[in-house]
Amino acid sequence: MRDIKISAQLYTLRNFTKTLPEFKDTLYKVKDLGYKSFQHSGAGPMDATDVKKCLDETGMIMSATHTSPQRLKDDLKNVIKEHQLWNCEYVGIGMMPEEYRDNYDDIVRFSKEYNEIGKALKKEGLQLVYHNHDFEFQKYNDKLIMDIMMDETDSDSFEFEIDTYWVQSGGADPVDWIYKLDGRMRYIHFKDMAMTGRQQVFAPVGEGNLNWGKIITACEETSVEWCAVEQDICEISEFECLGQSYGNLTLHYGMKG
Repeated sequence: MRDIKISAQLYTLRNFTKTLPEFKDTLYKVKDLGYKSFQHSGAGPMDATDVKKCLDETGMIMSATHTSPQRLKDDLKNVIKEHQLWNCEYVGIGMMPEEYRDNYDDIVRFSKEYNEIGKALKKEGLQLVYHNHDFEFQKYNDKLIMDIMMDETDSDSFEFEIDTYWVQSGGADPVDWIYKLDGRMRYIHFKDMAMTGRQQVFAPVGEGNLNWGKIITACEETSVEWCAVEQDICEISEFECLGQSYGNLTLHYGMKG
């Protein structure tokens, strides 16, 4: 069994990273919760060199980003420079743009276009990863969008970053998909799902209904190296939710952090 490194997905704390001083303060607070790394996502505009200074000052590791799909098409050279400056291997697409979602041909077009971007990133020592929501589990031509993307991309230049909540929300089994993506997924989002009445809600990891014992075992038995803890909406303090998730993963499920 391998140890899976735990990161904080800063999209959870997007309301506290709008400016550079807020960003640095948030990194210190995340570090105090026990996290050693984070995924850069949802923050306000900041100069790449200033972000690097925050990394150096706080000692935090940037494990991945979510980067605008349009920027990957229009400004790839600078995206590459930024990630190399930050020593951040994983360049994430947070969501497929709406223009590609309406039919089979457009999904194939998305896959092929970003597969080429993935090849360019790979040449520079970086890795493109795709983060799903629930819509990727609808079918076109009797194939799930996830399967279309797998079939139309190269395994070495286009990897996945599944989100356990959204896989479950799409009617699929996160454990099955972790095994299915073995060799094509080294980064995963840990996000829990609970129920309030008849409504699905986000919850700290270990406080909802997903089977974390099986999810973690599947990650340990496959190619997963990183998990990023995320909670889109929090009923209590966002920092408290991230802390609760970290505590559950390390204390109850034996992860090293």
